[in-house]
Amino acid sequence: MTQELIDLRTCIQEGRYADALAILDELEGMSKQAILRNIQAYLKILLIHLIKNQLEQRLTNSWVASIRNSLIELKKLNLKDNKKSCYINLNEWDTYIEDEIEVAVRDASVEVLNGIHNEFKLAEMVDKNQIIQTGLKFLALTYSYSVKELPAVVAENLIQLPGGEDWKSGRR
Repeated sequence: MTQELIDLRTCIQEGRYADALAILDELEGMSKQAILRNIQAYLKILLIHLIKNQLEQRLTNSWVASIRNSLIELKKLNLKDNKKSCYINLNEWDTYIEDEIEVAVRDASVEVLNGIHNEFKLAEMVDKNQIIQTGLKFLALTYSYSVKELPAVVAENLIQLPGGEDWKSGRR
């Protein structure tokens, strides 16, 4: 990116505004790609913890924190600087989840049930459609609630997951 900024300065100083605009378009594209990569990373974390919940039928404070924090970060990252539009609209998440679900299953194999199943066995065990639907439900919350409201709303929705009532009441 440093070279692009140097080139941009040179183009402006030399009055080559069409070239400068082309460089700005390139920089904007690079910025968007970086944001989308961060979004995908938090999406994968969300999916891994939903997979763990599905297969172990429980929730831990650590998993809850990871799910909540992933959703808060996804909300923040997804909102463009104008605070009025998003990089990924609510109806566009399917593609992103489908891209991340396979990697999430494989990565979850290290943690689910203390890693007793390899990624191939875990892939057979996971109900991916259910994980996708649960993920979409949680992602939808990021469009309806502020960052301030999100933790409480996420907690109320987590109670509905397997083991959620036990988590709420402090039973394990």
